[in-house]
Amino acid sequence: MENQGSEGCGSKDSAAIPTPIMPTSASGFTGSEDQPISITDKAVEAIKNALTQEGQPGDGLRVSVVGGGCSGYQYNLDFDKESRMGDITLELDGVSIFIDPVSAGYLKGTVLDFASGLNGTGFKFNNPNAKRTCGCGSSFS
Repeated sequence: MENQGSEGCGSKDSAAIPTPIMPTSASGFTGSEDQPISITDKAVEAIKNALTQEGQPGDGLRVSVVGGGCSGYQYNLDFDKESRMGDITLELDGVSIFIDPVSAGYLKGTVLDFASGLNGTGFKFNNPNAKRTCGCGSSFS
């Protein structure tokens, strides 16, 4: 977003209006209208494996935020055949990712990763907009 300054409001004051600071994830990804989330290579591979094992031919992954969970909102991953009206569609290594516009606002700047280790295996959302998360890592506020 460009800083418009104060010229448009008829003021001759030259003081700059501060530009809002966009949340930045640990990786430095800030997100945009066209690409609100970043998905790591490990996550893309895990998505491809899940689609092969559990999905149907032609499925993509729907990433969304829904009300609920311990902290107010929770992440939702599901298979979907096609985008819906208004969706943002990302194509990553042959995988279609669908994000509705409301969820995109909550996810802007998020990095979706896939972790495997002693504390469990699964997708991990690194969301710079989350003020609070629960212990399970699937809900936030």
